[in-house]
Amino acid sequence: MTTASIASAVHGEEQGFLGHPKGLAYLAFTEAWERLSFYGMSSLLLLYILQRLLTPEIAGSVLAFGSLRAGIETLTGPLSNQAFASQVFSLYSGLVYFTPVFGGMLADRLLGQRRTVVLGALLMVAGHVLMVFDASFLIALSLLILGTGCLKGNISAQVGQLYAPGDEGRRTRAFAIFYAAINTGALLGPLVCGVLAQVYGWHVGFGAAGALMLIALVVYGAGWKHLPPDRKRQSSTAASTALAPRDWRIIAALLFVSMIGILPGAAYFQEMNAGLLLIEASVDRGLFGWTIPATSFNALDGLFCIMAVPLLIALWQWQAKRNREPHDLTKITIGYLIIAAANLMMVVPAGWVDNGETVSALWPVALYALNALGFIFYWPTQLALYSRAAPAQVNSTMMGILFLSIFLGNLLVGTLAGLWETLSHASFFALHAALAFAAFLIMLIVMRPIGKLLAQPQVSSRDQR
Repeated sequence: MTTASIASAVHGEEQGFLGHPKGLAYLAFTEAWERLSFYGMSSLLLLYILQRLLTPEIAGSVLAFGSLRAGIETLTGPLSNQAFASQVFSLYSGLVYFTPVFGGMLADRLLGQRRTVVLGALLMVAGHVLMVFDASFLIALSLLILGTGCLKGNISAQVGQLYAPGDEGRRTRAFAIFYAAINTGALLGPLVCGVLAQVYGWHVGFGAAGALMLIALVVYGAGWKHLPPDRKRQSSTAASTALAPRDWRIIAALLFVSMIGILPGAAYFQEMNAGLLLIEASVDRGLFGWTIPATSFNALDGLFCIMAVPLLIALWQWQAKRNREPHDLTKITIGYLIIAAANLMMVVPAGWVDNGETVSALWPVALYALNALGFIFYWPTQLALYSRAAPAQVNSTMMGILFLSIFLGNLLVGTLAGLWETLSHASFFALHAALAFAAFLIMLIVMRPIGKLLAQPQVSSRDQR
């Protein structure tokens, strides 16, 4: 079955979910539960390492923890506990976006997308279970990294396969809806797991994340018949044909676009690393006599992403009716500029913190709001662009490669987080604003030539016959 016929068959279903194929609902809600689990666990991770695993009575019982620290410090030099915890957090956050490359290869070459997603979900459930125990911390992280690699890119690839070639506007809006569902999980995960961890202990919070992942697996299985058919090299599909010279140029262009995204990605994800340290130490978190957990602020990212999606969809639909909807690359470029502005804004309160002041919680709220708006402009659009333009032979693999930019961005987050204790906080945020603005300028320069190459939906040579 060709890419076009797969999309046509699925597209032919009753449009039962906001005017989109039913499969979008199952994929979106699977990711919503998975992200609820992921962000719930991730919101605890940095402070769990600092406040429990690095304490003298616990550190020695964590398998291979001392070896990991020695290995990292071989590359970086001696690290404070804060810097080491930030490195571990960023390695985890980065590696879950590195392994989708291999998950995509596994799906394209052997298992197909659906079976690879199920494998990933099972690995993630096992990882969350092991997070309940201090000693198995690094084993748990390894399983979560491998599981996310199998699941993440392949679900995104399936969303794109719901739409026929040329349906660029609906595909982009579908990915925005997809990310609204995902960010429902990003909103609730830190709240649910954060409160459980604060009231009942770290391991109860981690256990809740495992239960949420099981729900994601059940939802995915329930929607099995509405998902696009598996595509892998052994089958007689368009993926079995050789890549043409133009395919290689498209691949190169997509790789270049994703590498540019490393810079604003680092600026965006820093809110969950050094930004969390700022909130913990220097933000007034009092509310009606109760101190809001610093980890709960990560829920704001999901909240504002959810709020941004209907506004942007309405804007893009209004523009589309007037033939003025921006192209994918333009939307991406706008997103980078918004993230630069968000970090530049934080220079003001960071300067006050440098002078020993405590700042209002409205500042990190505003940071999360602008960052979320910029992210919704650029990331779902990048997913839609890759899904549409990447050759069918390597579509899942290329989707995994797109997530590689987040991996590299998170590595950069960890490296830059080490500057939190050496730079002034104002300079720290100014540096991140400069990174995102540099990406904005590069996109302005390359937008026209790359846009021409990626303008038309790609149909395989088999489809053209």
